Amino acid sequence: MVDIKKVVLAYSGGLDTSVILKWLIETYKCEVVTFTADIGQEEELDGLEEKAILRGAVKAYIEDLREEFIKNYVFPAFRANAIYEGQYLLGTSIARPLIAKKQIEIATKEGADAVSHGATGKGNDQVRFELGYYAINPEIKIIAPWREWDLTSRTKLMGFAKDHGIEIPQTINKPFSIDRNMLHISFEGGVLENPWTPAPDELYIMSVRPEDAPDTPEIIDITFENGDPVAIDDEELSPAKLFKKLNQVAGRNGIGRIDIVENRFVGMKSRGVYETPGGTILRVAHLNMESITLDREVAHIRDSLIPKYAELIYNGFWFSPEMKMMQNMIDDTQRHVSGKVRLKLYKGGCYVLGRESDNSLYDESFATFEDDNVYSQKDAEGFIKLNALRFRIRELCRKANKS
Repeated sequence: MVDIKKVVLAYSGGLDTSVILKWLIETYKCEVVTFTADIGQEEELDGLEEKAILRGAVKAYIEDLREEFIKNYVFPAFRANAIYEGQYLLGTSIARPLIAKKQIEIATKEGADAVSHGATGKGNDQVRFELGYYAINPEIKIIAPWREWDLTSRTKLMGFAKDHGIEIPQTINKPFSIDRNMLHISFEGGVLENPWTPAPDELYIMSVRPEDAPDTPEIIDITFENGDPVAIDDEELSPAKLFKKLNQVAGRNGIGRIDIVENRFVGMKSRGVYETPGGTILRVAHLNMESITLDREVAHIRDSLIPKYAELIYNGFWFSPEMKMMQNMIDDTQRHVSGKVRLKLYKGGCYVLGRESDNSLYDESFATFEDDNVYSQKDAEGFIKLNALRFRIRELCRKANKS
């Protein structure tokens, strides 16, 4: 076993990391410093520092990263309209590079020789965390307990916790793996491992059932500058405060729930239930802001890159050179994506009512079905014939060869 003197553990206070904290101390006979990133977990952070110290940590860091998370990670992804496999808004994935970055910073500050995380050997997070660690500190030692210990199931983890007097939120009847931040909350495990079993209603936290949402639609305006939202109903807000309000507005209208089976990077399929209320309406608003401000070919080229861009985030390549290149290009497309979008929120649905911008490329005088002096409809004949020329030549040649 590698000689380890001090470890910085990414600590959530849930089942996995609560057990890992005790396991690291017993197994490596080392000091453990915990690091918790406050990226919008809400009540989950209450008393976390005291719990970590009580369970053996020599020091516990809790850092408020909410503004940095939204401004430097969530907003860039939404400027790209990033979505994985057509459904997943990358709520867990996008948080991992920030956590990894801060964890390495604390390891450097503390003189630690290793970092550790609670990701399993079956999941994506082990890849995301460790690619981030190595990108920032290529010499760091990494301890991944799920790849080392004999606690091969969450049932065994709960047994370990009970034997060591560790209180944990999971129970045998509700063993869900939960990840929450300002962008979303995810649920995996337990009854959700059967893709035919519906998610229980009591599972959801950030949103009401669409059936229970208000009977009156709610209308909101979202203002954008250079691709980022900056105001709701003309009230300018910081990134984190704006996103918190979007979550509240969307959540009370039953928006943002999805139940999907996705393809993990490691090769297996996984069923997850997600709530992404604010992100769901932000994506709709951003797409429609772009619809009147972005050149057609620029938009189409950018759109062709969305699957790759989302895949890079999902697979953990946030700090890669290809990601930097793509982000620079995407950000360049957003220079004129400014203006306002009006949305109607109603019982799980998000509907666009209007959009306006000083940078609008939409011109009513060109698009109108009424009389105009800017477009000759006869010009379309030559345009169509030129585009059809290769089809005509191919068919004429085929007929000539037959005869």
